[in-house]
Amino acid sequence: MIVAGFGFRAQASVASLHDALTRAAAGRSVSLLAAPADKASAACIQDLARRIGLAVVPIDASALSAVSTASHSPQAVAARATGSVAEAAAMAAAGAEATLLTARVISTDRMATCALAEGGNW
Repeated sequence: MIVAGFGFRAQASVASLHDALTRAAAGRSVSLLAAPADKASAACIQDLARRIGLAVVPIDASALSAVSTASHSPQAVAARATGSVAEAAAMAAAGAEATLLTARVISTDRMATCALAEGGNW
């Protein structure tokens, strides 16, 4: 199972998320989407999930901060206590034995990030 984890700004659009996903996936088939719990119901990610036929798993703040990430964004550390929201969301949703497949990729408009992790949690 491959999980696409997202971090995104309030101004992000479904196009922002789709761009980040397309760039991160690079042809891989994704099974599940993940985002911080307080953003998992945002219109942009819910619209993306409907368009591609996948579920969105909300990841709580403690799970995000518990994941060690490959990337380190000072803004993410300050806001979410993790180096990369996208990487942490993907890894947390994929489970304890998850492997990061793709470090965070930033959308062209810089409104969203996406990272992929593989695991068997779901």
